[in-house]
Amino acid sequence: MSIYQSLYPQLEAMGLDRWSQQLQQTLPAKLAVDGHGKMDDWQKALQALPELTPSSVELKAKVEIGCAEDLCNVSCEQLTAQLKAFHPWRKGPFSLFGVDIDTEWRSDWKWDRVLPHIQSLVGRKVLDVGCGNGYHGWRMLGEGADLVLGIDPTLISVMQYKVMQRYLGDRNHYVLPLGIEDVPTDLACFDSVFSMGVLYHRRSPLDHLIELRACLRPGGELILETLIVEGDEGKMLMPEGRYAKMRNVWFLPTVATMLLWLRRCGFKKVECVDVNRTSIAEQRQTEWMTFESFADFLDPEDKTKTIEGYPAPLRAVFIATAP
Repeated sequence: MSIYQSLYPQLEAMGLDRWSQQLQQTLPAKLAVDGHGKMDDWQKALQALPELTPSSVELKAKVEIGCAEDLCNVSCEQLTAQLKAFHPWRKGPFSLFGVDIDTEWRSDWKWDRVLPHIQSLVGRKVLDVGCGNGYHGWRMLGEGADLVLGIDPTLISVMQYKVMQRYLGDRNHYVLPLGIEDVPTDLACFDSVFSMGVLYHRRSPLDHLIELRACLRPGGELILETLIVEGDEGKMLMPEGRYAKMRNVWFLPTVATMLLWLRRCGFKKVECVDVNRTSIAEQRQTEWMTFESFADFLDPEDKTKTIEGYPAPLRAVFIATAP
């Protein structure tokens, strides 16, 4: 049975019957084909994971599922090797039956910066746009969210979510292989919508903000985290080519410009609640992500600049309310 089977009645209970029917028709096809040609290998690796039952689950302070004592008929080294079949692990960290998955990003640090500024998630229905493997979604559940629906078109991220879901079996958190363009334009039903690390990848940032607003119920809360640059209102950076070796970076606004964009898109109670400069301790190469990482994206002679000569990554968190 598909792990999404329990999602469909929840969507219907929210009045989203048409979307439920659409997903039932389209999800199998989206999960069947992978551009890298690795889906068959990932599916086999998923099925080969051992049958284990966690003696404990922690989602509030961290994402920790079971402990080493729960392992039976498999060693910690064997489980480690099996989990590395889903390389690269970018968002985390996770602890799974005593195996510490040291991901590229210390996503828990971002969560610690965001959490003090947002409304309580207790009982809320949450949409997490560009959720990666669902790490933050598990933390949202730990804060009492009623339902977390994550969307991310990267299939390896969806497979990593399935690894965790294999042992958690939680029916309140889903990661769908979708982009925001695959979401109906008139949902207007989520209490909280997160968009973290997405805006600068959109050719039209204003359209993205309007898409996010359309997912929120009136009075719902937007939590947006994005790359920014320093400067005054109306200023922004549009890279000529790559930015920090990323091909698909379009607009990096200043804080004042981002606040203006949010207001112009109809949001209320708009504020910037955190600004943080990315460090090589927060994003780095590990044995779970062996490709290039943040240290390779900076000018080796001047760490305040990217390898292309642009200002080094600076991130900000914005909070806003849907009208």
